[in-house]
Amino acid sequence: MGTKLYVGNLSYQTTEEDLRELFGAVGEVSSVAVITDRDTGRPRGFAFVEMGSEQAAREAIQQLNGKSVDDREIQVNEARPREDRGSRGSERRRRY
Repeated sequence: MGTKLYVGNLSYQTTEEDLRELFGAVGEVSSVAVITDRDTGRPRGFAFVEMGSEQAAREAIQQLNGKSVDDREIQVNEARPREDRGSRGSERRRRY
């Protein structure tokens, strides 16, 4: 198990500091990243939290998955590796 966690179903008002405090109550937090929309800069409703150890990550999943945060029941589980989507630039070019 890795130490990076996916946190889903977040309220758009939930901040990185809110998550750092929430997960910090369980164990050491290495980093927090609330994912935002590239065009608007608004939160997309999910984040990644990296815990200081695998034990802390397991405890965070156990204690926080399903917990109500800002009136939303959050989902906490191990983050999966990012999938390679390939280059999309060539798909948009027109050939004449």
